[in-house]
Amino acid sequence: MRLSMYQVDAFTSRIFGGNPAAVIPLEAPMPSDLMQAIAAENNLSETAFLVPEGDRWGLRWFTPEVEVDLCGHATLASAFVIAEVLRPGADRMVFRTEQAGELTVERTGDIYTLDFPSRPPQPAIPPAELLPGLGGPAPVEVRKARDWFVVYETAQQVLDLKPNFERLSVLPDMAIVTAPGPLAGEEGVDFVSRFFAPGKGIAEDPVTGSAHCSLIPYWAEKLGKSTLKARQVSRRGGDLSCALVGDRVRIGGQAVMYMEGSIRV
Repeated sequence: MRLSMYQVDAFTSRIFGGNPAAVIPLEAPMPSDLMQAIAAENNLSETAFLVPEGDRWGLRWFTPEVEVDLCGHATLASAFVIAEVLRPGADRMVFRTEQAGELTVERTGDIYTLDFPSRPPQPAIPPAELLPGLGGPAPVEVRKARDWFVVYETAQQVLDLKPNFERLSVLPDMAIVTAPGPLAGEEGVDFVSRFFAPGKGIAEDPVTGSAHCSLIPYWAEKLGKSTLKARQVSRRGGDLSCALVGDRVRIGGQAVMYMEGSIRV
């Protein structure tokens, strides 16, 4: 069986930036074990599988090791492939997901805005391996939503973290680290973040849309504003426009096509 595959760099306006995701359109649902095997072969942080369902799309996301409940950059990449290739000019995409319910993406020019659930982090006691695994200074606070949520005093402290991924890999949950922005010499960034998930097959994720389901409500409350600019300060880096709207978050960014091809399975 030959399948089309697209590799898209999400939350960036340039090739080799942002977070790469593979997008594979299907004509009908595929067995989960085969999707997982394809994702492992691709060895990207996420591979998304799209199935047309009338005016909606079924959407599932897989890391090289597990299926995830929510993924931002691969949703953006999927919307980009629909608007650029599958249904050229589409400006609103509706996705049915297995665990996150119905998600929408709206396109305005070259900006794709995801409508995702808000997941405010709550104060929590960190597990023994979390802070030693991150390897940084003492944080301002630790919270928990889906992921561990560790707040540092400065953006430079977040940038300078050199995690011990072997220690972090024993944790069943992923870790967001964050601080108020901007970095020295930069302006206009309200907060920065990084994201680590070695236990899920991803040492450091370049740009993590789903993490902003927790980052946006946290920083909206701390900074007293509902519209924010964010930067994920991984090696590849990514920029996100953010808004808190009730119990939802809006996460906007650009995307670029890196590769179009096909696979045989």
